[in-house]
Amino acid sequence: MTDLWRTLDPLVDALLAAARALPFEWAQFDFMCRALVALLMLGPACAMAGVYVVNFRMAFFSDAIAHSAFAGVATGFLLLAAGQQWADPRLTLLVVALIVGIAITLVKRKTDLGTDTVIGVAFSAVIALGIVIITRSPRFTGDFNAFLYGDILLLDRDDLRVSVLLAAVVILFMLWSYNRLLLIAINHDLARSRRTRTRVYDYLFATIVVLLVTAGIRITGILLVTALLVVPAATARLLARSAGQMFWIASAAALVSAVLGLLASYYIETATGAAVVLVGTLLFVASLAVRLIQRR
Repeated sequence: MTDLWRTLDPLVDALLAAARALPFEWAQFDFMCRALVALLMLGPACAMAGVYVVNFRMAFFSDAIAHSAFAGVATGFLLLAAGQQWADPRLTLLVVALIVGIAITLVKRKTDLGTDTVIGVAFSAVIALGIVIITRSPRFTGDFNAFLYGDILLLDRDDLRVSVLLAAVVILFMLWSYNRLLLIAINHDLARSRRTRTRVYDYLFATIVVLLVTAGIRITGILLVTALLVVPAATARLLARSAGQMFWIASAAALVSAVLGLLASYYIETATGAAVVLVGTLLFVASLAVRLIQRR
């Protein structure tokens, strides 16, 4: 497994070398180059998945997954405090998020409860669980700041490997399932009548969203990670004239937000994740203005 993991190193090294070759002052800093590579990988990947998050009306779902990280991180820190050195808050974050994502999808499919109701219950439960872990454990010593606000400038090689691998997985998944997901987004029952395995795609897409959200937390933190999925896709929905255009426009908006947000955070010395989201929001406002002018 370790050897397989390291096969990504040549690509990671090539991307870092390309970033360092840029003729800018900030490119001499390794942390900026690592941040740029991570943003260029995860930004468009989140935007492409975000197109279906918007079309499926799953923004609340991604928000619930993000907040499940609260319980996951708390569990990781608690295990570390108990002497379990194998525990890593990033790993427990992923495990709890996967459990919550699959549970939401399962309950939604097996009951006649509204999607927002199921997500609301899960959302409340994971927040409550995280608070219970923190307040009832005298040995809890976790620092949540990096997870609440993101710490993209402290990314390591493993984070870059995850970014590259996850971007490749998302792109391949979208290419493979584009038509089927589009049909499901249009009409779930129609997709089922066309022998589309809607259950499989529901679980697969939920898993993709979970992986992107947990990876994106390293960039923007728990509080803002949903924006990486929703904001570029919302911008694309205002401007695109077809479903295919939404992917290209969303990806372009994510790339612009990533680069300009990273540069803004460097020059004005502010949080990178927040700067990326604010730039993306400005693009959304601009696209909204264009849409309103076109309707006159």
